[in-house]
Amino acid sequence: MQRRSAIKSIGGLLLVPGTTFSHSNSKRKPVLRLAHITDVHLKDKFGAPSKFVKCLHHLQQQNPKPDLILNGGDIVFDMNKENINTINAQWQLVNGILKFECNIPTHYCLGNHDIWWNENNKGQAIYGKQYALDQLKLSKPYYSFMKNGWKFILLDSVHLDVDGTWYIGKLGDEQFTWFENELKNTDMTTPVLVMSHIPILTATLMIEDDIINKWQMLGGDMHTDTAKIINLFYKHPNVKLCLSGHIHLRDKVIYNNVTYICNGAVSGAWWEGNRRETQPGYGIIDLYTDGTFDEQYVNYLS
Repeated sequence: MQRRSAIKSIGGLLLVPGTTFSHSNSKRKPVLRLAHITDVHLKDKFGAPSKFVKCLHHLQQQNPKPDLILNGGDIVFDMNKENINTINAQWQLVNGILKFECNIPTHYCLGNHDIWWNENNKGQAIYGKQYALDQLKLSKPYYSFMKNGWKFILLDSVHLDVDGTWYIGKLGDEQFTWFENELKNTDMTTPVLVMSHIPILTATLMIEDDIINKWQMLGGDMHTDTAKIINLFYKHPNVKLCLSGHIHLRDKVIYNNVTYICNGAVSGAWWEGNRRETQPGYGIIDLYTDGTFDEQYVNYLS
Protein backbone atom coordinates (compact mmCIF):
# COMPACT_ATOMS: atom_id res chain seq x y z
CA MET A 1 0.00 0.00 0.00
CA GLN A 2 1.36 3.39 -0.95
CA ARG A 3 0.34 6.56 0.77
CA ARG A 4 -0.33 9.27 -1.81
CA SER A 5 -1.60 12.71 -0.95
CA ALA A 6 -1.78 16.14 -2.52
CA ILE A 7 -0.35 18.93 -0.40
CA LYS A 8 -2.34 22.12 -0.81
CA SER A 9 -1.24 23.99 2.30
CA ILE A 10 0.71 23.32 5.45
CA GLY A 11 -0.43 25.60 8.23
CA GLY A 12 2.09 26.57 10.85
CA LEU A 13 5.02 24.92 9.10
CA LEU A 14 8.22 26.87 8.50
CA LEU A 15 10.91 25.74 6.07
CA VAL A 16 14.20 27.49 6.70
CA PRO A 17 16.83 27.26 3.95
CA GLY A 18 20.53 27.28 4.64
CA THR A 19 22.81 25.14 6.72
CA THR A 20 23.23 26.72 10.16
CA PHE A 21 20.44 27.28 12.64
CA SER A 22 20.31 28.55 16.22
CA HIS A 23 17.57 28.09 18.80
CA SER A 24 19.49 29.42 21.75
CA ASN A 25 20.23 32.97 22.79
CA SER A 26 22.28 31.64 25.65
CA LYS A 27 26.01 32.13 25.74
CA ARG A 28 26.37 29.44 28.36
CA LYS A 29 28.31 26.28 27.71
CA PRO A 30 26.05 23.54 26.30
CA VAL A 31 25.49 20.48 28.47
CA LEU A 32 26.01 18.06 25.56
CA ARG A 33 27.41 18.15 22.02
CA LEU A 34 26.13 15.58 19.50
CA ALA A 35 27.19 14.48 16.06
CA HIS A 36 24.29 13.16 13.99
CA ILE A 37 25.38 10.88 11.16
CA THR A 38 22.96 9.06 8.91
CA ASP A 39 22.80 7.06 5.68
CA VAL A 40 26.42 5.91 5.58
CA HIS A 41 25.55 3.04 3.20
CA LEU A 42 28.94 1.42 3.68
CA LYS A 43 30.34 -1.12 1.28
CA ASP A 44 33.76 -1.67 -0.29
CA LYS A 45 33.02 0.37 -3.41
CA PHE A 46 33.05 4.01 -4.59
CA GLY A 47 35.87 4.77 -2.14
CA ALA A 48 33.25 4.62 0.62
CA PRO A 49 35.47 3.15 3.38
CA SER A 50 38.15 5.86 3.15
CA LYS A 51 35.52 8.62 2.90
CA PHE A 52 33.68 7.29 5.95
CA VAL A 53 36.97 7.25 7.88
CA LYS A 54 37.51 10.86 6.81
CA CYS A 55 34.05 11.73 8.10
CA LEU A 56 34.71 10.10 11.48
CA HIS A 57 38.07 11.85 11.82
CA HIS A 58 36.51 15.16 10.79
CA LEU A 59 33.76 15.06 13.39
CA GLN A 60 36.18 13.93 16.12
CA GLN A 61 38.32 16.99 15.36
CA GLN A 62 35.44 19.38 16.01
CA ASN A 63 36.17 21.83 18.83
CA PRO A 64 34.71 21.03 21.23
CA LYS A 65 34.69 17.35 20.38
CA PRO A 66 31.23 15.72 20.35
CA ASP A 67 30.30 13.76 23.47
CA LEU A 68 27.98 11.40 21.62
CA ILE A 69 27.17 10.18 18.11
CA LEU A 70 23.63 9.44 17.01
CA ASN A 71 23.61 7.14 13.97
CA GLY A 72 20.31 7.41 12.13
CA GLY A 73 20.41 4.16 10.16
CA ASP A 74 21.15 2.79 6.70
CA ILE A 75 24.48 1.81 8.20
CA VAL A 76 25.36 -0.65 5.45
CA PHE A 77 24.77 -0.20 1.74
CA ASP A 78 21.97 -2.70 1.47
CA MET A 79 20.72 -5.83 3.21
CA ASN A 80 17.34 -6.00 1.50
CA LYS A 81 17.94 -8.73 -1.06
CA GLU A 82 21.61 -9.59 -0.54
CA ASN A 83 23.07 -12.99 0.25
CA ILE A 84 24.58 -13.72 3.64
CA ASN A 85 28.20 -13.50 2.46
CA THR A 86 27.68 -9.97 1.13
CA ILE A 87 25.88 -8.94 4.31
CA ASN A 88 28.64 -10.37 6.50
CA ALA A 89 31.28 -8.49 4.49
CA GLN A 90 29.46 -5.17 4.78
CA TRP A 91 29.05 -5.45 8.55
CA GLN A 92 32.62 -6.62 9.03
CA LEU A 93 33.72 -3.46 7.24
CA VAL A 94 31.46 -1.29 9.41
CA ASN A 95 32.59 -2.83 12.68
CA GLY A 96 36.27 -2.68 11.77
CA ILE A 97 36.16 1.01 10.92
CA LEU A 98 34.14 1.93 14.00
CA LYS A 99 36.48 -0.06 16.26
CA PHE A 100 39.71 1.48 15.01
CA GLU A 101 38.66 4.94 13.78
CA CYS A 102 36.12 6.25 16.29
CA ASN A 103 36.24 6.55 20.08
CA ILE A 104 32.97 8.42 20.69
CA PRO A 105 30.02 6.48 22.21
CA THR A 106 27.38 5.84 19.55
CA HIS A 107 23.65 5.07 19.65
CA TYR A 108 21.82 3.65 16.64
CA CYS A 109 18.45 3.26 15.04
CA LEU A 110 17.76 1.01 12.06
CA GLY A 111 17.21 2.14 8.47
CA ASN A 112 15.41 0.28 5.71
CA HIS A 113 18.74 -0.90 4.25
CA ASP A 114 19.70 -2.50 7.58
CA ILE A 115 16.89 -5.05 7.37
CA TRP A 116 17.12 -8.47 5.70
CA TRP A 117 13.91 -8.93 3.77
CA ASN A 118 15.02 -11.59 1.32
CA GLU A 119 11.94 -13.79 0.93
CA ASN A 120 14.10 -16.91 0.63
CA ASN A 121 15.34 -16.49 4.21
CA LYS A 122 12.09 -15.98 6.11
CA GLY A 123 12.59 -19.08 8.21
CA GLN A 124 15.99 -18.05 9.52
CA ALA A 125 16.45 -16.56 12.99
CA ILE A 126 18.38 -13.58 11.64
CA TYR A 127 15.66 -12.68 9.11
CA GLY A 128 14.22 -9.18 9.31
CA LYS A 129 15.82 -6.86 11.86
CA GLN A 130 17.52 -9.45 14.06
CA TYR A 131 20.81 -9.59 12.16
CA ALA A 132 21.40 -5.84 12.47
CA LEU A 133 20.24 -5.82 16.10
CA ASP A 134 22.79 -8.52 16.88
CA GLN A 135 25.55 -6.57 15.14
CA LEU A 136 24.68 -3.42 17.09
CA LYS A 137 24.13 -5.32 20.36
CA LEU A 138 20.59 -3.99 20.69
CA SER A 139 17.82 -5.99 22.34
CA LYS A 140 15.06 -3.97 20.63
CA PRO A 141 14.91 -1.64 17.61
CA TYR A 142 13.49 1.21 19.72
CA TYR A 143 14.65 2.43 23.11
CA SER A 144 15.39 5.51 25.23
CA PHE A 145 18.12 6.83 27.48
CA MET A 146 18.98 9.89 29.57
CA LYS A 147 22.12 11.96 29.13
CA ASN A 148 23.06 15.24 30.83
CA GLY A 149 19.48 16.24 31.56
CA TRP A 150 18.06 15.38 28.12
CA LYS A 151 15.84 12.41 27.24
CA PHE A 152 16.68 10.62 23.99
CA ILE A 153 14.07 8.45 22.28
CA LEU A 154 15.23 6.37 19.30
CA LEU A 155 12.42 5.01 17.18
CA ASP A 156 11.97 2.11 14.78
CA SER A 157 10.27 3.75 11.81
CA VAL A 158 10.63 1.02 9.15
CA HIS A 159 7.95 -1.67 8.80
CA LEU A 160 6.64 -3.92 6.07
CA ASP A 161 3.48 -2.71 4.38
CA VAL A 162 0.27 -4.72 4.68
CA ASP A 163 1.01 -6.67 1.50
CA GLY A 164 4.50 -7.58 2.76
CA THR A 165 6.31 -6.51 -0.40
CA TRP A 166 7.71 -3.11 0.59
CA TYR A 167 8.23 -0.89 3.63
CA ILE A 168 6.43 2.16 4.99
CA GLY A 169 7.25 4.64 7.73
CA LYS A 170 5.24 4.17 10.90
CA LEU A 171 5.49 3.10 14.53
CA GLY A 172 2.73 0.52 14.80
CA ASP A 173 0.39 0.12 17.77
CA GLU A 174 2.83 -1.56 20.17
CA GLN A 175 5.64 0.92 19.64
CA PHE A 176 3.29 3.91 19.69
CA THR A 177 1.93 2.83 23.08
CA TRP A 178 5.50 2.49 24.34
CA PHE A 179 6.37 5.92 22.92
CA GLU A 180 3.29 7.46 24.52
CA ASN A 181 4.23 5.98 27.90
CA GLU A 182 7.84 7.14 27.56
CA LEU A 183 6.67 10.73 27.14
CA LYS A 184 4.01 10.41 29.83
CA ASN A 185 6.61 9.15 32.32
CA THR A 186 9.14 11.87 31.49
CA ASP A 187 9.18 14.97 33.67
CA MET A 188 7.74 17.89 31.72
CA THR A 189 10.82 19.95 32.55
CA THR A 190 13.08 17.40 30.82
CA PRO A 191 13.73 18.29 27.16
CA VAL A 192 13.29 15.43 24.70
CA LEU A 193 15.15 14.63 21.46
CA VAL A 194 13.64 12.03 19.11
CA MET A 195 15.56 10.23 16.35
CA SER A 196 14.04 8.14 13.56
CA HIS A 197 15.37 6.97 10.24
CA ILE A 198 12.37 7.94 8.14
CA PRO A 199 11.37 11.58 8.74
CA ILE A 200 8.33 12.23 10.90
CA LEU A 201 7.89 15.50 9.01
CA THR A 202 9.89 16.90 6.09
CA ALA A 203 9.47 19.41 3.27
CA THR A 204 11.99 17.67 0.99
CA LEU A 205 9.28 15.63 -0.72
CA MET A 206 7.91 18.78 -2.33
CA ILE A 207 10.93 19.42 -4.55
CA GLU A 208 10.59 16.50 -6.90
CA ASP A 209 10.86 17.21 -10.61
CA ASP A 210 8.01 17.27 -13.13
CA ILE A 211 5.17 18.20 -10.78
CA ILE A 212 2.05 18.89 -12.85
CA ASN A 213 -0.85 19.61 -10.53
CA LYS A 214 -0.11 17.77 -7.29
CA TRP A 215 2.63 16.20 -5.22
CA GLN A 216 2.69 12.45 -4.64
CA MET A 217 4.20 11.15 -1.42
CA LEU A 218 4.97 7.49 -0.87
CA GLY A 219 4.50 5.92 2.53
CA GLY A 220 8.14 4.88 2.54
CA ASP A 221 9.38 8.47 2.28
CA MET A 222 7.78 9.98 5.38
CA HIS A 223 5.92 8.59 8.38
CA THR A 224 2.35 7.65 7.52
CA ASP A 225 1.33 8.29 11.15
CA THR A 226 2.67 11.86 11.21
CA ALA A 227 -0.62 13.40 12.36
CA LYS A 228 -0.89 10.94 15.24
CA ILE A 229 2.67 11.62 16.38
CA ILE A 230 2.26 15.40 16.10
CA ASN A 231 -0.89 15.18 18.19
CA LEU A 232 1.11 13.30 20.82
CA PHE A 233 3.81 15.97 20.77
CA TYR A 234 1.12 18.63 21.30
CA LYS A 235 0.45 17.02 24.69
CA HIS A 236 4.16 17.02 25.53
CA PRO A 237 5.71 20.42 24.76
CA ASN A 238 9.04 19.25 26.20
CA VAL A 239 9.64 17.43 22.86
CA LYS A 240 12.04 19.88 21.25
CA LEU A 241 13.88 18.24 18.36
CA CYS A 242 13.34 15.35 15.92
CA LEU A 243 16.28 14.12 13.82
CA SER A 244 16.04 11.92 10.73
CA GLY A 245 17.78 10.92 7.52
CA HIS A 246 16.60 8.59 4.73
CA ILE A 247 15.98 11.28 2.08
CA HIS A 248 19.68 12.23 1.71
CA LEU A 249 18.61 15.89 1.66
CA ARG A 250 19.09 18.58 4.28
CA ASP A 251 16.06 20.49 5.53
CA LYS A 252 14.43 21.83 8.65
CA VAL A 253 10.77 22.40 9.40
CA ILE A 254 9.25 23.86 12.54
CA TYR A 255 5.72 22.88 13.44
CA ASN A 256 4.04 23.81 16.72
CA ASN A 257 7.40 24.59 18.38
CA VAL A 258 8.93 21.21 17.50
CA THR A 259 11.92 21.30 15.13
CA TYR A 260 12.26 18.52 12.56
CA ILE A 261 15.70 18.22 10.91
CA CYS A 262 16.50 15.87 8.06
CA ASN A 263 20.31 15.83 8.19
CA GLY A 264 21.38 14.88 4.68
CA ALA A 265 23.62 11.83 4.37
CA VAL A 266 27.22 10.91 5.06
CA SER A 267 27.17 9.14 1.68
CA GLY A 268 25.59 12.05 -0.19
CA ALA A 269 24.16 10.51 -3.36
CA TRP A 270 25.19 6.99 -2.28
CA TRP A 271 28.91 7.88 -2.56
CA GLU A 272 28.54 9.41 -6.02
CA GLY A 273 28.57 13.14 -5.21
CA ASN A 274 25.88 15.50 -3.98
CA ARG A 275 22.26 14.50 -3.65
CA ARG A 276 20.63 17.39 -5.48
CA GLU A 277 21.80 20.51 -3.59
CA THR A 278 22.91 18.65 -0.44
CA GLN A 279 26.58 17.80 0.03
CA PRO A 280 27.75 14.72 1.96
CA GLY A 281 27.85 15.69 5.61
CA TYR A 282 26.72 15.32 9.20
CA GLY A 283 25.00 17.39 11.87
CA ILE A 284 26.56 19.00 14.95
CA ILE A 285 24.10 19.86 17.71
CA ASP A 286 24.75 21.64 21.01
CA LEU A 287 22.08 21.01 23.66
CA TYR A 288 21.34 23.39 26.56
CA THR A 289 19.68 22.76 29.91
CA ASP A 290 16.63 24.89 29.06
CA GLY A 291 15.70 22.78 26.01
CA THR A 292 17.24 25.11 23.44
CA PHE A 293 19.91 24.05 20.98
CA ASP A 294 22.30 25.25 18.31
CA GLU A 295 22.93 23.11 15.24
CA GLN A 296 24.73 23.10 11.93
CA TYR A 297 25.30 20.83 8.94
CA VAL A 298 28.95 20.12 8.16
CA ASN A 299 30.42 19.07 4.82
CA TYR A 300 33.42 16.90 5.74
CA LEU A 301 34.84 16.62 2.20
CA SER A 302 35.56 20.30 1.59
